[in-house]
Amino acid sequence: DAKLDYGDTFLDGGHLRESFPGCDILLDDDEMKKEEADVAAKEQQLQKRKNYRVRVIDPPMMTSNNATAQEKKVEDGTIPIKVEATSYPFPSGINGNPIRFTPVQVKAIRSGLSPGLTLIVGPPGTGKTDVAVQIIANLYHSFPTQRTVLVTHSNAALNDLFEKVMARGDVDERYMLRLGAGERDLQTTSKHDFTKTGRVAHILSRRAELLEIVQCLSESLGVSGAAERGVDGSPSYTCETAGYFNMHHIQKRIVMFEEKLQEEEKVAVGSIFPFKRYFGLDDNVAMTKEGAKAKFDTLNEVFSELAEYRPLELLRSQRQRTDYLLTKQARIVAMTCTHAAIARSHLVDLGFQYDNIVMEEAGQMLDVETCIPLLLQKGESDRSLSSLSSRLKRVCLIGDHHQLPPVVKNMSFSKYSNLDQSLFTRLIRLGVPSIELDRQGRARPDIAKLYSWRYRNLGDLDHVNTRPIFKKANTGFAYTYQIVNVEDFEGRGESTPTAYFYQNLGEAEYAVALFQYMVLVGYPPEKISILTTYNGQKELLLDILSQRCGPGTPLAGKRPGAVSTVDQYQGQQNDFVLLSLVRTNSVGHLRDIRRLVVAVSRARLGLYVFCRQSLFGGCHELRRTMDQFASRPTKLHLVPGEHFPTERSLDDSANLADEKKYVVEDVASLGSIVHSMQEELCMSSAS
Repeated sequence: DAKLDYGDTFLDGGHLRESFPGCDILLDDDEMKKEEADVAAKEQQLQKRKNYRVRVIDPPMMTSNNATAQEKKVEDGTIPIKVEATSYPFPSGINGNPIRFTPVQVKAIRSGLSPGLTLIVGPPGTGKTDVAVQIIANLYHSFPTQRTVLVTHSNAALNDLFEKVMARGDVDERYMLRLGAGERDLQTTSKHDFTKTGRVAHILSRRAELLEIVQCLSESLGVSGAAERGVDGSPSYTCETAGYFNMHHIQKRIVMFEEKLQEEEKVAVGSIFPFKRYFGLDDNVAMTKEGAKAKFDTLNEVFSELAEYRPLELLRSQRQRTDYLLTKQARIVAMTCTHAAIARSHLVDLGFQYDNIVMEEAGQMLDVETCIPLLLQKGESDRSLSSLSSRLKRVCLIGDHHQLPPVVKNMSFSKYSNLDQSLFTRLIRLGVPSIELDRQGRARPDIAKLYSWRYRNLGDLDHVNTRPIFKKANTGFAYTYQIVNVEDFEGRGESTPTAYFYQNLGEAEYAVALFQYMVLVGYPPEKISILTTYNGQKELLLDILSQRCGPGTPLAGKRPGAVSTVDQYQGQQNDFVLLSLVRTNSVGHLRDIRRLVVAVSRARLGLYVFCRQSLFGGCHELRRTMDQFASRPTKLHLVPGEHFPTERSLDDSANLADEKKYVVEDVASLGSIVHSMQEELCMSSAS
């Protein structure tokens, strides 16, 4: 029942109240009730950014005969749940959490902080990664002696998670470690990389900076002089001697300062402050007790950090230092499930231990890929059969079983042995309690409806209805999403140059032509992704792009943000997505509704699908989504004469007159439009 440190989970007191609907909230021993929220002074106080420690007090359980009735009363609010919250100052100089979490997200964060198993189901765009980052940060601050392991299926997802933790600014980078080859793609502002060797280099660099501070402090007190420095001007102190210097000179002076303050109540704090010379202060400087304490804290932090680096002075080889860093220093260790399998034996031999594990993309991991990261340390049961305890305290699995499952290439194992069912999905199907995030903030509401039917009560966050970017129409388009029916091109639909290497030239030409059109009207090319359901089509798209946007063409060097398959693009997003479904003879593997959910949920503002509409529209499994596409024309509708960004709103688009729309009959028609626009571009460039 102890209070858990939620840190900066709540942006203000009002957010705290919203996060626990129907609860009696006691904040800093002051009842927060809705009727009191109208008082201006209280509202001003609530809006200040603070951190919070929160304790949720559930009603006492009754006998089994009355338990069901009591649960109903709790849900109805007849028996309110009590929430005690204590605020403390938000640290300055850090970014912290910028997200106003929903009540369900707060419930997921609360579960992640509690011991045991947590399952979080995150539909597309519901902030799975943001919830994971907040859980990691809260664990870091709440339990300073514990180590947390981060595991994902892909390097891209792991780097994204790692970068967001770094961007908060409240997690010291000396405690963070990234294992595996994917670290080279990490985008951070640190001078050193986050590999084991990079972190050792960072620590040694930081040690030199702190010892220079100690040397300057020592010289300012007259304990040592500049002559005692090394030949190259390096400090004469080590971490060990800095500890003795702190004990005999710094702490001694701090104690004497505090004793004088107690003896003489009216003495000027600045006159007896012992480190005026080091901090560059005048003899008669005005100073408060709080100001002096803040400077003492600064010095204590220097010596505390140096004490952590002392073992690296004793360990001389790089291998010893990296192993020490991994097993003793690092508090947040990140790796993919593949690297966990590779490094497991080495980690167990080193005696690596951890307390918490957070797995993202758990729905894409095989059973064994999920289990191996749980076994990176020796449990007590490995040493003694009489003790079956483990240091592992929290397991948090985050994923979405309605998106793509693990990839198993052997069809027999996949279909008949259910090997493509992740442990995450297995637990969900077995009825293990889980938390499903219920508000998406990625896509326009009309685009989100294409896949929201697959989830229970998936709604929209307020900003997808209020932000200007979501209220504006797509430049040059009459609709925000459309299916574009593509008939046989040059007498051919799908083709297979080699077995299972599916291509569709008509759809590829159409998608590239539309990409050219979008770039010519001003869209940033990096905001556009071209996706397809087959590798063969991806290669064809890349070939056509190299010809249409290659050297010597008006759009030379312009490339989409991504050209990828749907499977490879899971977990990523872009503003505008052009999707090619390829097949014309049979639906193929898109019949798996999970693949369709991934395909239509990657776009934020615009989605344009190229396919044989009669084929996919008649597929029973896809009908709920295809019926929504069928409510709009199956020929591409453009709005000529616009340039990005448009001022036309979605309301204007709904009432757009037919004469302002241009209906593209086929790929040749769009190609002629693009050709004319390119000629105009060349003429304007020449003039």
